[in-house]
Amino acid sequence: MKWIADDKAEESCARTAPVGEALYTAAASVQSYVLPAEPVVVVEPSSSWVALNLREIWSYRELLFFLVWRDVKVRYKQTVLGASWAIIQPLTTMIIFTYFFGKLARVPTDGVPYPIFFYTGLLIWTYFSNAVVNGANSLVGNANLITKVYFPRLIIPSAAVLAGLIDFAIASVLLLGLLVYYQFAVTARYLMLVPLVALATTLALGFGIWLSALNVRYRDVRYALTFVVQIWLFVSPVIYPSSVVPQEWRWVMVLNPMTGIVEGFRASLFGRPFQWMALAYSAGFAAVLLMYSAYAFRRMERHFAELI
Repeated sequence: MKWIADDKAEESCARTAPVGEALYTAAASVQSYVLPAEPVVVVEPSSSWVALNLREIWSYRELLFFLVWRDVKVRYKQTVLGASWAIIQPLTTMIIFTYFFGKLARVPTDGVPYPIFFYTGLLIWTYFSNAVVNGANSLVGNANLITKVYFPRLIIPSAAVLAGLIDFAIASVLLLGLLVYYQFAVTARYLMLVPLVALATTLALGFGIWLSALNVRYRDVRYALTFVVQIWLFVSPVIYPSSVVPQEWRWVMVLNPMTGIVEGFRASLFGRPFQWMALAYSAGFAAVLLMYSAYAFRRMERHFAELI
């Protein structure tokens, strides 16, 4: 019996020897591993006065592109008409406005045909309003992503705003058809469309970033924003030109930053004079708003994970 027990012990040691040898080798390799003199990655809180860390955002540019493309794909996933919805929304609103404000109310349009007058205003307005609403709801809609992995949180509302440019580009195809149909000549003034769209994007980024941070703390923002955007449409020169407003009250209308953008959009297409003072105000307002929004976002960012 003793011999049998000794044989079993030797067999057990033989089986466990490779495991022990592997553990010994792993322990030796850990002991021989030398840590670097300085940390490879350092995560530390940023200064409260720093609004934007452009170097960090640039290093995550691939993530920004991925989130933009994801928003576009999710928006039209399992839809029959797909990207055609980007045209249907402003087109349907244009038809309604043309009938009620054009045929019935006879709103003046400075000699521009009603359909293209309304569509140009609605095109830039639809992009701006959707970008602001989507940007404001972006953080709440990506709660799982925010609480699980680190990346610059500023990328999320930025991606929501930039994704709207795809819809804007698709809807612009119908605008080209209307310009051809109503025989508007192509001029060098069309080059102003690029900075005007960039200005609308900057303004939407400013509002989207600021409202997205507020929406994390106060969920009333998402409900109030829909109401505010509807009112904002009627106080902007989308349905009517700014020329219908009396001269002594136009300065009040210019306080709306979208006035200079919408009027400049139409001026570049229809050969009208640009309202440079209104454009300068819109550009200054957008720049200041973007800087303030980035600063406010960074101040509130540290509490996102616990509030969202």
